[in-house]
Amino acid sequence: MTDALTSTAPTNSSTASDTANENAVVLLSGGLDSVTCLYWAKDRYAKVTAVSFNYGQRHNSELVAAKNIANTAGVDHKIIDIDIAQLGGSSLTDHDMTIPDGDADKFPTHTDSIDNDAIPNTYVPARNTIFLSYALAVAEVTEANHIVIGVSSVDYSGYPDCRPEYIEAFEVMANLATKAGVTGHKLHIQTPLQQLSKAQTIQLGNSLGVDYSQTISCYKADSEGRACGICDSCTLRKRGFSDAGLADPTRYSAG
Repeated sequence: MTDALTSTAPTNSSTASDTANENAVVLLSGGLDSVTCLYWAKDRYAKVTAVSFNYGQRHNSELVAAKNIANTAGVDHKIIDIDIAQLGGSSLTDHDMTIPDGDADKFPTHTDSIDNDAIPNTYVPARNTIFLSYALAVAEVTEANHIVIGVSSVDYSGYPDCRPEYIEAFEVMANLATKAGVTGHKLHIQTPLQQLSKAQTIQLGNSLGVDYSQTISCYKADSEGRACGICDSCTLRKRGFSDAGLADPTRYSAG
């Protein structure tokens, strides 16, 4: 295991003692990154509300996982229905498009410049902007000062809405566009995984007691919720457990 894997400190400067009386909203997909964020938030905030989306994705395995994870964690959980699938443009919502197999050697890093050809067709147009906008509304209703999202610019597929520049811009907009923001109750977009590799994320979650066997990260999970083991998401996940030196509890399909 390399020295780079020994540091699992989140990039956000706030500590648990600073935010112990504040509330948070966590975007919970049911995957590895989002459940790590959920437990990170539970360790810091007085009340956590998890928000998931039924947006027309190919399978509902992640939503089933999200329900189970939220129940295990003992947090309020909202599932919001939005039909992004009708817009098309992504293999995660359009059954006529082919989800590509993962190639770890071609994944961008945080130092790479990203062009159109480097962004895989699993990118869902404006998804994080849509999700964060709903989370922003939930934050106002639940009097939360923090929205937690599991984006990373280290081990990822090159999506433009995972970059720190995007998160910073959304936070500025959020504080200009909401009653909470303009009345002095500043909203923060927290990205505890932004500078962490997948291995460091797994190590962080392991230290917080996350049960990763409950999660599903696969783009092509079967009807029983088993992962394909070859898509981008599975490839990053497999490499993460290997680099972290931990057993991978993922259920993979026989094929």
